[in-house]
Amino acid sequence: MADSVEDFRIRNMTPAPDPRFRDPITARLAGFLVHIGLEVEPAQLPPDTFLPGLAIRAGKLLVDESRLRYPGDLLHEGGHLALLPPAQRAQLGDDAGADGGMEMAAIAWSYAAILHLEMDPAIVFHPAGYKGGAQAILDNFAQRRYIGVPVLEWLQMTADGKRAAALGVPPFPHMLKWVNDGE
Repeated sequence: MADSVEDFRIRNMTPAPDPRFRDPITARLAGFLVHIGLEVEPAQLPPDTFLPGLAIRAGKLLVDESRLRYPGDLLHEGGHLALLPPAQRAQLGDDAGADGGMEMAAIAWSYAAILHLEMDPAIVFHPAGYKGGAQAILDNFAQRRYIGVPVLEWLQMTADGKRAAALGVPPFPHMLKWVNDGE
């Protein structure tokens, strides 16, 4: 499977940090999300958002840096946005994790993204997240026991095992594309 020039550029270019954010981790993660085509906006949010300092409105990831506790949550929520085709993405609100399969795929996507950025996966999989299961996720991924990858394969965003070999591409956590461009 040959890469288009755009796919190669997006996958291999180091995105610039988003200058709208002061925290270097937040700026770097937001810069990546914007680079791959997702909408990220600084915002003032109420204290009762699903995740502290984050909200999704009409397919945009809104970030209140003053309330954001865990910058890695940007990648997980960005993963939910990236998995949806554009029309569904534009309609997405805060309830991004209602589907279990898509939740697992967002976990795998955010793991691939943090590795792509050459950052510590514990930034995304922090002790306060994943209902206390972040360390188990990290341990499983370190052993190459990946949850969510079948959904990413179904969306043609990655390949694993025999399929990767047949396509002549590296297996997950390598991504073939970062954003679902399908219908």
